[in-house]
Amino acid sequence: MEPGNLTGVSEFLLLGLSEELKLEPFIFGLFLSMCLITVFGNLLIILAVSSDSHLHTPMYFFLSNLSFVDICSTSTTIPKMLLNIQTQSKGITYEGCITQMYFFVLFVMLDIFLLTVMAYDRFVAICHPLNYRVVMNPRLCALLVLVSWILSALDSLLQSLMVLQLSFCTYLEIPHFFCELNQMVQLACSDTFLNDMVTYFVAVLLAGGPFAGILYSYFKIVSSIRGISSAQGKYKAFSTCASHLSVVSLFYCTGLGVYLSSAATHSSHSSATASVMYTVVTPMLNPFIYCLRNKDMERALKKFFGMAGIKGPIVIRLEKCP
Repeated sequence: MEPGNLTGVSEFLLLGLSEELKLEPFIFGLFLSMCLITVFGNLLIILAVSSDSHLHTPMYFFLSNLSFVDICSTSTTIPKMLLNIQTQSKGITYEGCITQMYFFVLFVMLDIFLLTVMAYDRFVAICHPLNYRVVMNPRLCALLVLVSWILSALDSLLQSLMVLQLSFCTYLEIPHFFCELNQMVQLACSDTFLNDMVTYFVAVLLAGGPFAGILYSYFKIVSSIRGISSAQGKYKAFSTCASHLSVVSLFYCTGLGVYLSSAATHSSHSSATASVMYTVVTPMLNPFIYCLRNKDMERALKKFFGMAGIKGPIVIRLEKCP
């Protein structure tokens, strides 16, 4: 069929990660498992932070927000993919595709901003420890999260409105497991020069800018740590930001790897497979990174499960009372 311009697009086709039907049960089980681990792992972090007063600090406040965003990000893409595999259908409505793209861009940008805010928090804690409580006060923490949401929502709205201005051809197959922004733009029949320029400008401003801020924060952190005389003091200072540094490295390295691999291979399916790393694997690993070798989180989780275990028998005894 020759491609032709359509004024009203009804639906797109998500081709997924593989065209082989034999692999679909394996892919379904794998992604269902990763989705459940991501949701329950990040939910545990939120519950642990909210239930333990010792974790009511800026660092864990930002961490709980990051966990919430990771849950939302995974819930935006994976359920539709699992539904398509289960129903043997690849279709997604035009409105559903735009909605999925909007929320995916929103939560990815929120990840970037929250990781930047957390880097600033570690910068203040290590480089200006005496002023930490004054600088990172609850009002500023709430303001930083609010600004992150506003900027992310505006960027996502701009990208979605730009896509809504495009007209699409009859070839509406997206070689991905979700409605990815670049893949949708590539399907357009109309001129996409303005979309490409806006995407590159936003990437430099809203992704490159925060990344530069993270690099500057850690440059100052490393300089401060080097100035500490005792080895124990250096280890203690570095351990407070080791988890965050691991998450930042994982997020940016996998995201950068996706675009480098897609540019090198020019294969859409290779890009879709590589994007699994930062869209699914990174949110899944965040709870493990922040919980392992983190004594505060371990204590909070033990306390949380201990409280849950204690409440059970109490309820049973009350029910037996006359």
